[in-house]
Amino acid sequence: MRELSVYYCPKCGYYGYYQLQRNAVCPKCREDMVTLSISYQDFMDLSCEARDELLSTHIVAASSPYVQRLLAPHRVNNNREIIALMGERITELETENEKLNKTIEWMHQTIWELMRKTKGYDPGNEENSKTGIDP
Repeated sequence: MRELSVYYCPKCGYYGYYQLQRNAVCPKCREDMVTLSISYQDFMDLSCEARDELLSTHIVAASSPYVQRLLAPHRVNNNREIIALMGERITELETENEKLNKTIEWMHQTIWELMRKTKGYDPGNEENSKTGIDP
């Protein structure tokens, strides 16, 4: 028995699962459907959003140059993608900032420990508090 394949309509985006190419006709447009370059199981494992993205990409890639030119500004000004990328970058920077703050804190503590050892500095000593030295 033949395996199911995923087909989509390049005109309206309808998709279905068929064993034979001759059965893959869009019920809405009556157009011949095109095979997707993904296995049935991999397609089923995708989320609905990922399926929509995959189909949209294939439909736009197969469309006329005129349609591609109309969609070019959208790709440049796709705010959702930009916001998602900026959100990821902000998270990365916050993580890096936290690591750097911990490093600075460690360096600060190390410096004060070295001062205590070499100069005999004791932060609880009254004499040090009169000089204005503060850890």
